[in-house]
Amino acid sequence: MSKIRVAVIGCGSIAKHRHIPEYAVSPNVELVAFVDPVLERAEYYAEQYGAKAFADYESMLAQIKPDAVSVCTPNALHAPASIAAANAGAHVLVEKPMATSDAEAQAMIEAARSNGVYLMVGHNQRLMPPHVKAKEILQTGVLGKVITFRTSFGHPGPEGWSVDGRESWFFRKEDAAMGSMGDLGVHKSDLIRYLLNDEVSEVVSFIGTLHKEGTDVDDNAVCLLRMKGGAFGTLVASWTYYKGGDNSTVLWCENGVMRIGEESGDKVVVEHRNGNIDTYKVGAIATNEKQTLSGVIDAFVTSIVTQTPPSISGEEGSKSLSVILAAFESQETGKVVKL
Repeated sequence: MSKIRVAVIGCGSIAKHRHIPEYAVSPNVELVAFVDPVLERAEYYAEQYGAKAFADYESMLAQIKPDAVSVCTPNALHAPASIAAANAGAHVLVEKPMATSDAEAQAMIEAARSNGVYLMVGHNQRLMPPHVKAKEILQTGVLGKVITFRTSFGHPGPEGWSVDGRESWFFRKEDAAMGSMGDLGVHKSDLIRYLLNDEVSEVVSFIGTLHKEGTDVDDNAVCLLRMKGGAFGTLVASWTYYKGGDNSTVLWCENGVMRIGEESGDKVVVEHRNGNIDTYKVGAIATNEKQTLSGVIDAFVTSIVTQTPPSISGEEGSKSLSVILAAFESQETGKVVKL
């Protein structure tokens, strides 16, 4: 089989740490183009991989006609770049949050469908070993029903991660649309839907900018979620965990409690009501400082090679985005928002 010709749109940190190196080690992929408005960034990778560099994705799509693209742009460009790529006949892997509105998300799903290409959203938390293990345990039914939960994701903020530091697009509302909720909160709305195999029915939230100066996006959010199946709990996203970042989830169930990534990022601990404790050390959750393979690129490439629609589809990404958008609506209106 000929290799999948992949173009990377946006050459910032997520492309540098995840997409590009993971494509580079895939035997099924040839990296053919890199796009970045800061052309030197695209040229740097183009030189490394014998590819072409472009300052805009329209020219790249017209000239290169790639088989697949990764969209690693600021959030506000996710929809236009993804739709343009789908219309050019390319499969699309888009970073999260997949879009900045429900309408954009639906337009992306429609563009992929009408062009017969796949649309996958980079919700890597589903593929992290502790989360995979937690889902397996829940599916056995040993813990019974989940009654309540808390899930949180916090770190010191994108200034240490983004290639542009404090000048990053992450801090500009016109480019980012949302702050900690788009960066971290949407990971958790996706994860709780995935683990509980359930949809969110109601959201109430406090979202605001508590500490980051000179930005018009949120740096903290605390949300209450009620699931269709009846369970409820909290979702927290923060850019002000200056010491002791957190990516943990605790599920209180009928027959015990499951703690995921609470003590250390590589553990799932199950405490049964009868006193027994099971500890599963399964491999770490990736952090900004310590990158591990995300699994997202492999899953995307496998989808294309085997012609199997991706499990982390546009529809899935859209449902997780809707929760975040509902949280903003709750903050604005002071009301409980029903989904």
